[in-house]
Amino acid sequence: MDIFEKLNTNLGPLGKHSDLSEGYFMFPKLEGEIAPRMKFKGEEVLTWSLNNYLGLANHPEIRKADAEAAKRWGAAYPMGARMMSGNTDMHEQLENELAAFVGKEKAYLLNYGYQGIMSVIDSLVDRKDVIVYDSECHASIIDGLRMHMGKRFVYPHNDMKSFEKQLVRAEKLTNETGGGILVVTEGVFGMTGNMGDLKGIVKYKEKYQFRLVVDDAHGFGTMGPTGAGAGEAQGVQDQVDLYFSTFAKSMAGIGAFVAGDAKVVHYLKYNMRSQIFAKALPMIFVEGALKRLEMIRENPTHKEKLWEVVNALQNGLKEKGFSIGTTATPVTPVVLNGTVGEAATLSKDLRENYNIFCSVVIYPVVPKGMIILRLIPTAAHTLADVSETITAFEAIKDKLTSGYYKTTELATSFGE
Repeated sequence: MDIFEKLNTNLGPLGKHSDLSEGYFMFPKLEGEIAPRMKFKGEEVLTWSLNNYLGLANHPEIRKADAEAAKRWGAAYPMGARMMSGNTDMHEQLENELAAFVGKEKAYLLNYGYQGIMSVIDSLVDRKDVIVYDSECHASIIDGLRMHMGKRFVYPHNDMKSFEKQLVRAEKLTNETGGGILVVTEGVFGMTGNMGDLKGIVKYKEKYQFRLVVDDAHGFGTMGPTGAGAGEAQGVQDQVDLYFSTFAKSMAGIGAFVAGDAKVVHYLKYNMRSQIFAKALPMIFVEGALKRLEMIRENPTHKEKLWEVVNALQNGLKEKGFSIGTTATPVTPVVLNGTVGEAATLSKDLRENYNIFCSVVIYPVVPKGMIILRLIPTAAHTLADVSETITAFEAIKDKLTSGYYKTTELATSFGE
């Protein structure tokens, strides 16, 4: 068989809806400056789909720093991979400041979050080692696990009884292979808003010998007294062996970092293939990240404003009878039951009749029969934005109850 032929006949669980979805539900185009209100299909919408948690993306001081960095360095500097010709004092300064902020000895700067966590996992383990991980880990973590040539055991989300059972299995196997155990979880899970049970996990460190990697993409900048993340929020940051985060959320930029003990970070610098053989992060993003980190560290009002909006939105939705699961973070999932077609109809109604733009999450990201409307509050939103959104959701609740979204032509066209 021609390998391309099978691609034409099976587009996958998301691709099979592309004729109906592309350009609207999938690959939509939000236009205008990054803000709570942007343009979609020529109309202004109140958007809750941007991970701009602290509202830094269009902050005047950030825009100024980015513009000055672009003028000073251009887009190319430094040229080459850091190991060969692309290292600078500023890259190292950013690493040192990030390490200090999250309470670790050293940090290593990475080009991207998705690529970064995959490469961290790949670099740490060999076929003798066993990985134990949470079932709801992000796709980037799963792809990193797929690169692992040894065994991996999964436990149901935050289920500590099952977690220990997997540790027992892992310990038995590593006693035979001579390998070690790596536990991987998230600080904040991006779909549900749940925090990983880091406090529960580290309790098992005395009984079992394992190392803990935490991907805190959604927790960095938003959780904990200083914004140092989920580990700080749960009082166990010192027991997180490797702390990882991207710049794509609270930092509103490009890049990522991993932080931990100096010797481990030193090992990663010389063994992470995705960094050894990749061009260094351009200075525009490095200098921009330094400014963003400064604002997170020195101006807590951004996080305080974020949480004001978070609390108003989540309390308002709950008061109107919507389920937002067990989120304890800014991620706000409105959990509903329904088909893909119903999800599409509901989302279209919100966008076109109420001017509310939020992400709709369907299978295979969540189980069949579940719909999540995921709202991401930011420090740039206002309480008036929250009030407008609650009013819109109250209106669609009546349509949900009556079964209106099941009967529309769009809902039936999806065939599910």
